[in-house]
Amino acid sequence: MSTTPGSRVQRARRSCLAVPGSSQKFIDKARTLNSDQVFLDLEDACAPLAKPGARTTIVEALNEGGWGEKARVVRVNDWTTEWTYRDVIEVVEGAGANLDAIMLPKVQTPQQVVALDLLVTQIEKANGLEVGKIGIEAQIENALGLTHVNEIATASPRIETIIFGPADFMASINMKSLVVGEQPTGYDVGDAYHYILMSILMAARAHDLQAIDGPFLQIKDVDGFSRIAGRAAALGFDGKWVLHPGQIDAANETFSPSQEDYDHAENILDAYEWFTSEAGGKKGAAMLGDEMIDEASRKMALVISGKGRAAGMSRNDKWTPPEA
Repeated sequence: MSTTPGSRVQRARRSCLAVPGSSQKFIDKARTLNSDQVFLDLEDACAPLAKPGARTTIVEALNEGGWGEKARVVRVNDWTTEWTYRDVIEVVEGAGANLDAIMLPKVQTPQQVVALDLLVTQIEKANGLEVGKIGIEAQIENALGLTHVNEIATASPRIETIIFGPADFMASINMKSLVVGEQPTGYDVGDAYHYILMSILMAARAHDLQAIDGPFLQIKDVDGFSRIAGRAAALGFDGKWVLHPGQIDAANETFSPSQEDYDHAENILDAYEWFTSEAGGKKGAAMLGDEMIDEASRKMALVISGKGRAAGMSRNDKWTPPEA
């Protein structure tokens, strides 16, 4: 491998747009939208009889380009099906140079990630592609996968994201709800998803990976989408799936810092750098207005500034050192 854990580029993934791989119309539309990522789907959004033809459509779409700065991802079928190996071989052989990552659904064990890594590596070597360039996004969709999430996060240096798949997960644990993401009837003691989300987030953060929340199926309820997305964003998730163009702006806004917070984070970084320098008195802690800042402040500010920079934000306020 040419990559090591924690060394992969962390792409902006505030909005991850799902696009049926069998629909040329939806693929063409996706190119014009402002999502951070697009994933062309060979799994649930693609009927069994349409999967072979969809592979060809996806390869052509990736090679045609026009995706701008979007992360280009393909979701293959899971390893329990008969389609996975052909999905991977045809897509990577046909368009590996124009593919950023493969999304593997229903990951239950680290061995399933290792199997995908080995297959992709062989295809890269056989076709003269850069070994290790194509990332892996691992989707956790059942109880077994969640119990192995830490091992899954370290199964391959290709891993870039850990994704929560709520619908299949709810079914796997017999949750009493048919509304994806909403609290089950009778559960009135907190958030029924908190443990799941935090487990995924901890595994991701422990290994410098991104954590992505899954879809909200009520595509016309943008307020509901924003509310559910806000829950994940508050915990520290990096983004969420979007199933409809109307959800994209809400996702981008929810998973971006406010302008005030972004400016404040950048000012903390500038001020701390100056105060710890020779010119600033080599101080370990200093005052920024009425706020004391130190190394812990710098680390917190790096998170917010990183999200803002990834979102392409510009500063409206800039701190300057005090006059001598």
